[in-house]
Amino acid sequence: METNNWFECKVRYEKIMEDGKNKKVTEPYLVDALSFTEAEARIIEEMTPYISGEFSVSDIKRANYTELFTSDEEAADRWFKVKLSFITLDEKRGIEKKTSSYVLVQAANFHDAVKKLDEGMKGSMQDFVISSIIETPIMDVFPFKSKEEKPEFSESAK
Repeated sequence: METNNWFECKVRYEKIMEDGKNKKVTEPYLVDALSFTEAEARIIEEMTPYISGEFSVSDIKRANYTELFTSDEEAADRWFKVKLSFITLDEKRGIEKKTSSYVLVQAANFHDAVKKLDEGMKGSMQDFVISSIIETPIMDVFPFKSKEEKPEFSESAK
């Protein structure tokens, strides 16, 4: 099983609002990277095509997600942070022990997030309860892509 190193990067830039006015905004994005330095380089690389004008990475912090459940549905444009509590039995002492972990679910709304979480956790053998579901301000997620997965530019495009 591959493990991801998620970093939440905040990008500050001037955005054209629906009313046509420019406004400075700071938006969080999630990137998979090996270090803070790589996370900054990755978010700059990912955001450059989408932002005209200057932007800066105003903050980078580790994000403790153990798993991501993505969706291809157009309506699923929000990210929900779900706290799961896994129940294990301590055989020696005969008591139940709870361990928490966080997953990120891409969904249209709260109910859709629960549905997608249930679908994603279907194969899990561990008993768990959903402790909380919170909509995050995360705008987009950029998983790691190996060099082979990145589209190559043809010689004629150079």
